[in-house]
Amino acid sequence: MTKPASIRGRPLASDRDPREKLLDTATLLFSSQGVAATTVAAIARQAGVTPAMVHYYFKNRAQLIEAVVDERLCLFVNSIWDPVTGNEAPEQMIMGIVERMIATTEIMPWIPALWVREVLSDGGELRERMVQRVPLAKLARFAENVGRSQQAGTINPGLEPALIFISVLGLTMLPLAMARTLKNGPMLPPPLNQVALLDKDVLKRHVTALLLHGLALPAASSTLRTDPHTDE
Repeated sequence: MTKPASIRGRPLASDRDPREKLLDTATLLFSSQGVAATTVAAIARQAGVTPAMVHYYFKNRAQLIEAVVDERLCLFVNSIWDPVTGNEAPEQMIMGIVERMIATTEIMPWIPALWVREVLSDGGELRERMVQRVPLAKLARFAENVGRSQQAGTINPGLEPALIFISVLGLTMLPLAMARTLKNGPMLPPPLNQVALLDKDVLKRHVTALLLHGLALPAASSTLRTDPHTDE
């Protein structure tokens, strides 16, 4: 599985650049305890600097949050959407997004928890900021691509094109966020305890099967009969 080109080799929590280290520290704290609960003093303390040093690089807390959005979360968004042209086969386009989304979390493991907590949730501190940065043109091409295939009879007409990407987010980000939470939480009984041990390749296979074939077996979907006792 290849790493997204836009962030390949980019170190996190770098000690070489004080500003980068502050951004990484703020991002990790936002992911683990939430934006609202994270103060500038807490970021400074975790980074091993004074609050004055934080204000040297960022005029105020709002500017620091904007920098986290632009220089951390937007890396994730761009890695997902930049390769999309809208001319791919829908299956190729959708699964490319899934693969890049999962691959990016290998480099940015804090993304799922932060995304679910602060972007997807009502009242999330980063929600409005990310809405302003959504690549609307790419989303439109995504939906138009699916719509064309529905008209051509190659995609299930019962699907709503605008909701497919929302489904992709739910199928990938939520399990990954849960895996991190459960891993650090109390022991759970089967099968929930398996979520904490979630393998990225298993998740990719599961999401692929669910998106492309639904709950029916791929080979059986075209051979189902209304009467199971009919042999003809």
